[in-house]
Amino acid sequence: MSAMEIDSVIGVKRNQTQLSRLQQKVFVRSNRGKATKVVREHYLRNDIPCSSQLCLRCQQTAPPDAKGRIRHAVLAATPSSTKSLGPHYLVPDTNIFFHCMDLMERTDAIFDVIVLQTVLDELRNRSTPLYNRLRQLCLDGDKRFYVFHNEFREETYVIRDAGETINDRNDRAVRVACAWYKKHLQEAVRGSGTKVPEVVMLTNDRGNREKAKAEGVVNSSVNDYVSGLSNADELLDMISAAFDEENQVTKKGENIYPEYLSAARLLEGVKSMKYHQGVFNVSPYNYLEGSVPVPAFDRPLKVIGREHINRAIQGDVVVVEMLPESEWYTPVAKIIEDEEVNKNEGADNDDEKEGVVSEQERKELEDEKAKGVRKEIKPEPTAKVVGVIKRKWRSYVGHIDPSSVSASKKGRGQQTVFVLPMDKRIPKIRIRTRQATNLQGQRIVVSIDAWERTSRYPEGHFVRALGEIESKGAETEAILLEYNVQYRPFPKAVLDCLPKEGHDWVVPAKEDLRWKDRKDFRDMLVCSIDPPGCQDIDDALHAKLLPNGNYQVGVHIADVTHFVKPDTPMDDEAASRGTTVYLVDKRIDMLPHLLGTDLCSLKPYVERFAFSTIWEVTPEADIVNVEFTKSVIKSKESFSYEQAQMRINDESQQDDLTKGMRILLALSKKLKQKRMNAGALNLASPEVKVQVESETSDPAEVEVKQLFETNSLVEEFMLLANISVADKIYEKFPESAMLRRHGAPPATNFEVLQDMLKTKKNMSLDVSSSKAVADSLDRCTDPKEPYFNTLLRIMATRCMLAAEYFGSGQFAESEFRHYGLATHIYTHFTSPIRRYADVMVHRQLAAAIGYEEPHPSLVDKVKLEDICSNINFRHRNAQFAGRASVEYYVGQALKNKVAEVDAFVMKVFKNGFAVFIAQFGIESLIYVRDLAKPEPETEFVPEEYSLAIERKSKQPYKVSVFDKIKVRVKVVKEENTGKQKVSMELVDY
Repeated sequence: MSAMEIDSVIGVKRNQTQLSRLQQKVFVRSNRGKATKVVREHYLRNDIPCSSQLCLRCQQTAPPDAKGRIRHAVLAATPSSTKSLGPHYLVPDTNIFFHCMDLMERTDAIFDVIVLQTVLDELRNRSTPLYNRLRQLCLDGDKRFYVFHNEFREETYVIRDAGETINDRNDRAVRVACAWYKKHLQEAVRGSGTKVPEVVMLTNDRGNREKAKAEGVVNSSVNDYVSGLSNADELLDMISAAFDEENQVTKKGENIYPEYLSAARLLEGVKSMKYHQGVFNVSPYNYLEGSVPVPAFDRPLKVIGREHINRAIQGDVVVVEMLPESEWYTPVAKIIEDEEVNKNEGADNDDEKEGVVSEQERKELEDEKAKGVRKEIKPEPTAKVVGVIKRKWRSYVGHIDPSSVSASKKGRGQQTVFVLPMDKRIPKIRIRTRQATNLQGQRIVVSIDAWERTSRYPEGHFVRALGEIESKGAETEAILLEYNVQYRPFPKAVLDCLPKEGHDWVVPAKEDLRWKDRKDFRDMLVCSIDPPGCQDIDDALHAKLLPNGNYQVGVHIADVTHFVKPDTPMDDEAASRGTTVYLVDKRIDMLPHLLGTDLCSLKPYVERFAFSTIWEVTPEADIVNVEFTKSVIKSKESFSYEQAQMRINDESQQDDLTKGMRILLALSKKLKQKRMNAGALNLASPEVKVQVESETSDPAEVEVKQLFETNSLVEEFMLLANISVADKIYEKFPESAMLRRHGAPPATNFEVLQDMLKTKKNMSLDVSSSKAVADSLDRCTDPKEPYFNTLLRIMATRCMLAAEYFGSGQFAESEFRHYGLATHIYTHFTSPIRRYADVMVHRQLAAAIGYEEPHPSLVDKVKLEDICSNINFRHRNAQFAGRASVEYYVGQALKNKVAEVDAFVMKVFKNGFAVFIAQFGIESLIYVRDLAKPEPETEFVPEEYSLAIERKSKQPYKVSVFDKIKVRVKVVKEENTGKQKVSMELVDY
């Protein structure tokens, strides 16, 4: 196919409000010898405003925005100023936003920026995430970023010249827009005596700057511009390593990593099955070992060593090539940490002198490649990375490696240092900084810019400092950033969506139109049962005996969608956040506080809108019928799990509300038994609670969460509601119902656990079905150790796949099944205050029962898939953030204390072992090197999952998987970093 573009000006059109030119583009395309003429019309206007507060004419003549609102001028009349430029507006080119977005987002620098449409469009083509960040930045009124549609303004539209590249045309468009702005503003203030701000083109393209200078356009490189700002040292550090003019020196030396294959070869290879594509995951115990799950194999392919990992980073979508079978091997389990293996490594080392693999790493890998450790276990297939399809780089939280800092370099002189990320799966990151001394001992945020073939490590740049390591504020913010939790305050546009009455809002009188088709359940004996101190109460329940001997049971869920409507800023924000995140000392809400803890929350003694599921069930908990309806309820009481249990157990309490709770408890036990009989799994996870001081939020003590029958009561009826709703919305929306599935894990996931059980306990785990897993877990008990079964369930949980949200059109109905719950279909309906998936389900259910017309988004399969992808990501990260918060606070609670507690061995390595402490809900490593000096000799027997450690004048100390051992737990501070870490010692070593 070929195309010839012809630009011609057709004419001028006039109307009452504007003058515009019609720009016509004619394309002649040939397809199989046929010529096709394509005509595109491009209207040019002269009423697109400059948005400077200095220009009254533009403010008076600017057309309203797309929603009919008056456009207010964005750019300040007296913009920010520097010594060399004076007051000015900035006009960055695309590369400035592409390489310096962290800098542009700084709240204390870079104001009054003109974002040209040319630049915005080019950025969208190059990076959707950066485009979205820039769009968000343009909504920040304090920063004063204005999108100027230069491609539609008559005086700033640029026609591409014959032989001119698109890049050169776009550069020229930026220069033309700068020149027009300066002239336009001069005309706007003529005769007023007002000095016009300078219009500065910001670009690091030397050729573009030279042309601008020749054309009289004021310009600057980003380095020169930032050097003139008050906090220059910090801001200069934020410039991308790939864009820093001071660092743009071609590196000498040989390439030490293999070159990636071309995109065409990768595509062809994956299609022909010569190569395989998947997500790269790094072992949490060995930074030199990765794996890539691929459809063609029943277990992930191993990727061992730096050269074969070939610059892949945790989460990257990669393409791998299988290695010859002669290079397959079964790795000896060993803990290998970058900090330990390559400590005191200088960040300024010339990589080419050392090569891709350090001498110490070479020794570690040679030790690993012990073939045939067990004759009955075949070597594992291994592969090498030959290309990266998609980088999943993000901002990383870490700290500067003190050993990489040069004490001799002071002042504003740059030096290269290593940043050690919190996530040990991420390699060291080189950054160049002028603040190395000041940043030592700080939690900092960095971004990766590039990883060249000439460098052992990726290069990045400093983003910002969070505060001192181990300070509560810095560590909490580090957790939120590390797991990409959106914790910024709700924007004004979102808060404007809230009811004007605020906390004074009440359910209207029954005659009000908002009661349309709602059932009045205010007289029902409804109550809520939640964790202590719960404020965002999503659900409430009731039960009563019917005249026919059956029971009426109701689950009433907060009617969030009454307040959160589609296509509003609030809905967009909730969809983006995806879920509420619960940390030990705070909650990051999905919805504004007014809704989450008041107007939507089903608090006692006040009327609230609800979405109710009402069943008639038999005494044996068989469902006779189910009804879904919008309703109004008035909860009679709010209980904690413990309070509800005490109320139920108190025989002196014979009121109808308590009797209803007893009905719910009796029915919940029968519902649970039905699920267990169907093969539902009763798994376990570490459950501890950190008690904090009410005033300081400092941790006071750690305790294991106590579970009551009422926990299970609530769980069973929430599950029942979710299943019933899933059936209903799938019936109405067979191609776009928002559902949740839990896939059956492959049998290979359980192989190691099965072998451990057989070897150490002479027990078996049947994984042929969820029912078989459940039954065999029930059988695996140790009379001598009651906790063994719980430990086994925790380990079995880690063999499972993650549950995920999906649209019903994405999978065949046979794949809807939820493996863990043993149900044919499932969704989330019961927590719309804290989960966006439930908001979508509420809308679909409302449409399914005819309460309202379905919004277009409910049947948009593509949009639904995007929503599912985001909330799956947000849901997983919220769980990780919550666990990380607990781990941090457990460590704080153990400060200045020494505790001797029981621990259970979960994994054994050649040079240490992993233990789990139920009392604190934490897992940690015990290294052989820390047991004695010099490091004791060991005998590792992988087929027995055991490790024998030499002791002076004693028999060797032997540990095996599932062993119960006594450990001494304390918190120690690392001398070189100031980091606190939980340290464990063997009491009887």
